[in-house]
Amino acid sequence: MPTHRFRPLAVAAAMAVVLAAGLPAVARAQATALLRDPIEAVGREDTVRSGGILRGLLSRITRRGQDSAATAAAAAAASDSIEGAGVSVPEPGSPVLVVERSFKSRKDSVAWEVARGIAERADEFRVVVDLFARQLYVIQGHDTLHAAPAATALNTTLTYGGRTWRFETPRGVRTVLAKEKDPVWRPPDWHFAEVALEHGLTLRTISRGQVIRLRDGTRLKIEGDEVGIIAPGEKEFVPLVLDDHIVFDNTLFVPPIDTKHRQVQGELGHFRLTLGDGFMLHGTPYASSIGENVTHGCVRLADGDIEWLYDHVPVGTKVYIY
Repeated sequence: MPTHRFRPLAVAAAMAVVLAAGLPAVARAQATALLRDPIEAVGREDTVRSGGILRGLLSRITRRGQDSAATAAAAAAASDSIEGAGVSVPEPGSPVLVVERSFKSRKDSVAWEVARGIAERADEFRVVVDLFARQLYVIQGHDTLHAAPAATALNTTLTYGGRTWRFETPRGVRTVLAKEKDPVWRPPDWHFAEVALEHGLTLRTISRGQVIRLRDGTRLKIEGDEVGIIAPGEKEFVPLVLDDHIVFDNTLFVPPIDTKHRQVQGELGHFRLTLGDGFMLHGTPYASSIGENVTHGCVRLADGDIEWLYDHVPVGTKVYIY
């Protein structure tokens, strides 16, 4: 910022005496100095004309003083408001988070206000998830101990085979029920419906004790906790590859939830905190998804952030979501 932008009032008064004496050289020099200030570019013509330099200068000094006072007051009010919500005030020069909120209805808006109010009134050690901002905070009293960007729900609906799934993160208060390192993901039914829709496949379940004969005579069945096949004319059971979906004859087969084919390592990152009803705070192998609306209801965090929660957030901690 140029040093000539804010001159002490005493200097301005001294200039007023000189200008009143009608010294053209000083007036021209002062006008030139003012014109170097980009903020004053709009008013420079009026200042130079008809000896109005003194009036322009004094009005600018006054206006700047008023603007500075207004800015300080607004900053103080914002600080009080943020502190009351339990969120750290950014340091000067920090990027400002711009949050856009969109509601489905007046009822939805009221529900959000209620959930946010409950979160703001809490004062114990807690986790707070701001869904619109896609941010997670760990707060003690009015102090923010940890803040992290998060991936939240798609807010979409999937319909397949007469069933409907709504992918959203519900507002309200939940509790950390359990913590787990290197968790295993068991794909829900909606996962198979998504895959079938994406690839134009028919969806079919396979149960224990059931033998499904495929078009080429191969038999598909379950033995123990594995799905496998018996080739035509053979008796040997051959387990299928665990990392692949089970697709034969343009049909995606859905195995029982307790089979190895519904146990996926690494999909939830290295840590998870269970919140109940299938909702979790967990990691992800897809780092680029953090900060986006991409999940089916859970809250995803980057590796370092979910590890921090695993280490510092005990079972029983309240999680406020709005």
